[in-house]
Amino acid sequence: MTNPLLTPAEAGAQVGLSAGALAQLRYTGGGPRFIKLTAKAVRYRQDDLDAWIADKMRVDTRDRVTASSA
Repeated sequence: MTNPLLTPAEAGAQVGLSAGALAQLRYTGGGPRFIKLTAKAVRYRQDDLDAWIADKMRVDTRDRVTASSA
């Protein structure tokens, strides 16, 4: 199976966010892993989007505190 590189617009369409929202998440470090091909060319791998979404899964609205962040 191939893992094509997605543009921010394509990645955003898959996760329900705008390309600008993904740019903000890249800046703050809260978004999915990305690849910076050049100074202006950013791409996402499908596997990284899927992993980021899976990490956001919750069973309730409470924030979880782990030993490493406490």
